[in-house]
Amino acid sequence: MRLAVLSDIHGNLHALQAVLADLDAQDAVDHRWVLGDLAAFGGNPAECIQIVREIPDAKVIRGNTDRYLMTGVRPNMGRMTEENYTKTVDATRERDASFQWTLDRLAFADIEYLVKLRTELYLDVPDFGSVIAFHAIPGDDESVAILPNADPHDVRDAVMDREGHVGLCGHTHVQFEYTLPDEWRIINPGSVGFPFDSDPRAAYAILTFEGDQLTVDMRRVEYDIEAACDALAGHPSVELMTTRLRTGQRG
Repeated sequence: MRLAVLSDIHGNLHALQAVLADLDAQDAVDHRWVLGDLAAFGGNPAECIQIVREIPDAKVIRGNTDRYLMTGVRPNMGRMTEENYTKTVDATRERDASFQWTLDRLAFADIEYLVKLRTELYLDVPDFGSVIAFHAIPGDDESVAILPNADPHDVRDAVMDREGHVGLCGHTHVQFEYTLPDEWRIINPGSVGFPFDSDPRAAYAILTFEGDQLTVDMRRVEYDIEAACDALAGHPSVELMTTRLRTGQRG
């Protein structure tokens, strides 16, 4: 059984198209999962939602930025102090303008689609066990508890109320595996649209289950980054976003 896992597309049409072309060139997969953050920040949010909707038999969950778009909630900027007030106000203005820029390019049907998405996915793999997928951690789409260098206690706490052998997550835009011996194998396929691990190529993963064994193919795909940058013309955070696309770093 083979499972393709994509996450964190963020409106990057060129990266998404390249990943799907690469996936089509591989051996056939049985399941296709998308772990959220479909639209915000990139130059083609509506087009990316439409393509995700057209992926054959895809199962999709929503991420934190999908939730921000559909509810009007915005990420917490932290406590304001006299020292950080001006910087925080400027950052808040830019943050809100970025989400508005995305919303201006979506239709109600796009938001309606995001509203209907679930928050977790489950799969029982014969002879292997349970696989669960979530955006960041179960029950929290904003947490950064699961990172490559995370404390095992923090990771264990994040998944302790779920049953499974394999956990699939996105959110951090970093492609990695994390193992809790004899407990969990957690896999982050990385970000399709905005990788933050110093490799600007689009990222995804293919999982192959054979009996009680799992092989993970962490894939990176070249795509036209400059075309993705051109699509951001007029974006309120164009300098930051194009820097992220070109460097593969959060910036």
